Amino acid sequence: MQGPRVLLGVVEGAHGVQGQVKVRSFAQDPAAIASYGPLECGDGRVFKARFKGMARGNVLLTLSGIADRDQAQALRGTELYVPRSALPQLDEEEEGFYHADLIGLEARLPDGSALGSVVRAVDFGAGDLLEIRLSDQKRTALVPFTKAVVPVVDVPQGFVVIDPPLGLLDEAKKADEDKEKTV
Repeated sequence: MQGPRVLLGVVEGAHGVQGQVKVRSFAQDPAAIASYGPLECGDGRVFKARFKGMARGNVLLTLSGIADRDQAQALRGTELYVPRSALPQLDEEEEGFYHADLIGLEARLPDGSALGSVVRAVDFGAGDLLEIRLSDQKRTALVPFTKAVVPVVDVPQGFVVIDPPLGLLDEAKKADEDKEKTV
């Protein structure tokens, strides 16, 4: 696959004995993961996927070339990608970007000063977070990806504005200071 890729899911493990895999899907409609075309692994392998059903919040798929439970289980933890171009165009009324579009954007404070850059967007179950590599520190900070904390997202101009709650960034700074004391 050429061009930027978007992470659409992660293989959670095998399902049954005939090579089906359980996938945690990041697609808005989890079952749609198989409809965007072939899925690519980080190591370059490409699979044609067929949706088979749902089980406990995971999508069940068959993947081309995976014929038994051992092969399916060997894929556990494998990230599955599609090219950015395979995703539908967003309507102007929608947010206008995918989380993958945020990676690499400059992160600024409300006064315009540089804070760092966006490393990734994650969701550990309690809502979306942006991981920001802080420009003056060795660590990253996770900030809630809400309108209150990230009031401006300007993908064409290449930046986001972060308005962190009081003390949020102090934790990352303190962790860096504590690590320097122990070295």
